[in-house]
Amino acid sequence: MSDFKYPKEEKLKKDNEITLLFAKGKWKSCGNLRIIILKNHPDLHTENVKLGVSVSKRYFKKAVYRNRIKRLLRECYRLNKDLFKESFGEKTIAMMFWVSNELPEKFQDVEAEFIKLCQSQKKS
Repeated sequence: MSDFKYPKEEKLKKDNEITLLFAKGKWKSCGNLRIIILKNHPDLHTENVKLGVSVSKRYFKKAVYRNRIKRLLRECYRLNKDLFKESFGEKTIAMMFWVSNELPEKFQDVEAEFIKLCQSQKKS
């Protein structure tokens, strides 16, 4: 049975990790999702995956909509954590972005984009 938690240890919060991620990470896009990933870097001292989520104020002026999309993205990660770890690796830090000005209507739409992103990573 899979572990469906999203504990504090898996949240990307430290400034130095975020700075390192943007300096040395690689970008991938798939549909409305964009992700920046950093795997197995010598300056990276993490035991497990760390994930952050961000939504641009440029596309969504109201915080209500930004927060909803962030909740949906975190939920996708939480439910499909095994697929994410299998695609991107165990010692990875990553940040996901929603890069469309369209508000997703259903959770299933966001989840389908997330799964497609993970599967495209497996192939490459």
